[in-house]
Amino acid sequence: MKYAVLDFETTGNQSSDEIIQVGLAIIDHDSTITQVYSSYVKPGVPIPPFITQLTGITEEDVKDAPDLDEVMMEMVPLLDDVILVGHNVAFDFNFLQSALDKTGYLPFTGRILDTMDFLKIMFPSLTSYQLGFVSGEFGVTHDRPHQADSDALATALIFLKCLEEIEELPLLSLQRLSDLFAGEDSDLGWFFDAALQEREKEAAAPMADGYSYYRQFALKTEDWIDIKPARSEEADNPLEDVSFEQFLSQVRANLKAKLPQFEEREAQNMMLDEVMRAFDEDKHLLVEAGTGTGKSLGYLLPAIYHSVKAEEKVMVSTHTINLQEQLRERDIPLLSEVVPFPFRAAIFKGRQHYLCLRKFEHKINKRDFVSPKEDVLIAAQMIVWLTQTEIGDDEELNQGNRGADFWETVASESDSCLGRSCPWFRKCYYHKAKHEAGVADVVITNHSKLFTDVKAGHQLLPSYERLVIDEAHHLEDVAGKHLGMNMKYFTVLHTLTRLYKDSRTGQLPNLRIQLQSSGSEKALEWVNVIDNLYPELLEIKENWDRLSDQLFSLMPERSDAAPGEPGQFVLRLLPNNKPKNWEELSELENQIYLTMGGVIRKGERMMNELKDDDDSYGSESLLTDISGLFKDLVAERDNIRSFMKLDNEETVYWIEGNGHYRSRSLQIYAVPVEVSQQLKEYFFDKKKSVIMTSATLSVDKSFQYMIEQLGLQEASDQHRLLTSMLPSPFKYREQALLVIPRDFPSVKGSVGDDYFVSTLVSSLADAAVATQGRMLVLFTSYRMLRQVYDPLKEALGAQGITVIGQGVDSGNRTKLTRRFQGQQASVLLGTSSFWEGVDIPGDALTSLAIVRLPFQPPNHPLVEAKSERLQRQKKNPFMKLSVPQAVIRFKQGFGRLVRSSQDRGIVIVYDTRILESYYGKYFLYSLPGPKMEHMPTQQMVSRISEWLGTGD
Repeated sequence: MKYAVLDFETTGNQSSDEIIQVGLAIIDHDSTITQVYSSYVKPGVPIPPFITQLTGITEEDVKDAPDLDEVMMEMVPLLDDVILVGHNVAFDFNFLQSALDKTGYLPFTGRILDTMDFLKIMFPSLTSYQLGFVSGEFGVTHDRPHQADSDALATALIFLKCLEEIEELPLLSLQRLSDLFAGEDSDLGWFFDAALQEREKEAAAPMADGYSYYRQFALKTEDWIDIKPARSEEADNPLEDVSFEQFLSQVRANLKAKLPQFEEREAQNMMLDEVMRAFDEDKHLLVEAGTGTGKSLGYLLPAIYHSVKAEEKVMVSTHTINLQEQLRERDIPLLSEVVPFPFRAAIFKGRQHYLCLRKFEHKINKRDFVSPKEDVLIAAQMIVWLTQTEIGDDEELNQGNRGADFWETVASESDSCLGRSCPWFRKCYYHKAKHEAGVADVVITNHSKLFTDVKAGHQLLPSYERLVIDEAHHLEDVAGKHLGMNMKYFTVLHTLTRLYKDSRTGQLPNLRIQLQSSGSEKALEWVNVIDNLYPELLEIKENWDRLSDQLFSLMPERSDAAPGEPGQFVLRLLPNNKPKNWEELSELENQIYLTMGGVIRKGERMMNELKDDDDSYGSESLLTDISGLFKDLVAERDNIRSFMKLDNEETVYWIEGNGHYRSRSLQIYAVPVEVSQQLKEYFFDKKKSVIMTSATLSVDKSFQYMIEQLGLQEASDQHRLLTSMLPSPFKYREQALLVIPRDFPSVKGSVGDDYFVSTLVSSLADAAVATQGRMLVLFTSYRMLRQVYDPLKEALGAQGITVIGQGVDSGNRTKLTRRFQGQQASVLLGTSSFWEGVDIPGDALTSLAIVRLPFQPPNHPLVEAKSERLQRQKKNPFMKLSVPQAVIRFKQGFGRLVRSSQDRGIVIVYDTRILESYYGKYFLYSLPGPKMEHMPTQQMVSRISEWLGTGD
């Protein structure tokens, strides 16, 4: 096969736009690149500035270039009898057809392949499929991104890499792929069919090594039953007579041998001692450890030492999956090499993160696809992923937007699990993770799973007496959501559509087909029951849609949230002051409740009879799935009812949604106002030792706020609580300068007046020029971000500095952060989700601007309810709640700047309340000691330049 890899640069992406550069790389039959053709093309229209900024192609470059006719004359012969390849090939293909048409050639009728499809299928774990990113990952030289010849060559090299990967696939997986695309009349299907024929022609190749073959799948994973505890062979405990100090000195010696640049940090040593002391004395510990402390090792080493020595598990919990992955990929492998004896650390997540192989097999064999074109691609990606994954965890997959819906139908669930009677049991990823947690010394889970376990009566996690909570400043929030109730519009919808979408798709239609084909009289009675369930399920869906619409229409829009952000629309519902048409809504809920009740009764009766019947009409797995869905309906029915009753004074009820999806984005919440009592009962009273750590636990050098929020007051009074604020390893006075323009205009509410906005834009623009971009600007309101975005973009465009805005430019937080890091000079504007968890080390970030102190909107339902409660206790909600929360958020924001001992940078705080108000000092005193100065606005930029230049 001969391939032509094509790339065009154009004046835009409309059909009326023109080509300005062509790149074409020819791959010959022997998989070598034999020719690269490239040329500028003279367009009939001027090149827009943003295209010049993107591609670097100027009017100067194209003014003497050949016109389209000439270029096509050279190009057309190269396209003879080739397969056309491109990265997002549809774009280039449309321009090609239009160019052929304009210059009088026949249209291209050959086959077309897209490297995007190949990358998704063959490299399912790449975090991005952008050409620049993939080139970097594959080590492909791509020195001029967005120039056609460089793009075409990089695409050709990446395509060859995909072909190599296909060569390596086990034959069985290739057969599966060919089979999957067989129903599709597509060039991709043709390609995999040809690849399979080619492979089958080769002499009967032996089965590829390193895979296990089971039920027509090639898998990387082994039977988990064989996984033993780390020291099952050794009779003696390796720490029998070894003190913690001796253990540490061995580990340090090994670390120095492995990492010559390793140096001990005072703060980390203090943390090691504090954590060990808490374990030894059966006490709880609050330990604040800033960036650079190395806090993961600060708690993992004592956890490993204690669990092995005392032969009891230690549980570690993180808030974000990111941190869990970092521990899995970076910290645990390092420790495995430097700890002087074998140990096991297992990662154990919520069940829905693991693939259920039984459901996946069923889905593929039955071709149970909702939107065939996209679903077939995701299924193909997962067939390849099975040959690569040992953990079957969805975090390894880059599934794109449709992926979440697909995943939900193949994820592991307790209600539809066949347990030991499942043919896949020994390969099951969830049971493997559970078994590994069972034999591990240290188990790493997350806050969500911790509370799901509490609600499930401790059936999910192995039992533990000692717990480390990292990112502990999120604990209260997660506790509320889990100990309360949070349900989405789609929660109900997914259950209904999985039972019945139309007469061909859904688990009930699947069962109906099996019953009908059996032909027995009894089976036909059940077919009748199923037929009667359909209209009732449709009625539930219609009423649920109506209820969601009506609930959504009650909500006012918030002025400070980004479009599409959860919580853009919010309404708190008060038990003693219900909205005026609540009666009608309750009536609608009552209809849903009754119809659901009827469906559940008939469905469960049918399931029980079918399971008891000797003729196996449906496979056991199908019956289990359907029973699981009926159980889900029971939970959903009861949740909707308890929410609509609005009858608990200790619970905060509210609804949220966003403007993009309107009522389909609806979420309903019922959260306890106060979780400290429950945290105390479940954790601090029951467990011997709970270690809580984070970079932000103290306010004004005191832990009192956290002690009250988390229910630790009693432990503190009984001297069962240790606290420790570790010194920062960074020299903040030399590394960070905090500047406050003291004459800056102030602002009321979430919108700035014209004077405020224009002053802010010109100050940000001046500062951005002084720091050559590399600036993160944190807003507390999306509306203000929007006010600043356009004028700032205009002011900086002439300076060659790009402005990227959350909610304005497309992409989630990770994508925007990556774009920011990838561009030399850019300014990133972010709201709520950018205040923490964004890690941009090194020179990519030199300055951080904080536009307003991050007070939570006082009208958020949970904040409001907590404030009312404090007022009833005769306490000041502003000082007891709003200020501490804002200080912790402010510290998180500040923490974005200095991520290593080499980083230097400046922080500008545009909110003069930090100087003028009585509470401002709490913000300044809570920071880790940067140099602080205030000055008139116009002196700021020269001070910044001087500080960055001289480093004083």
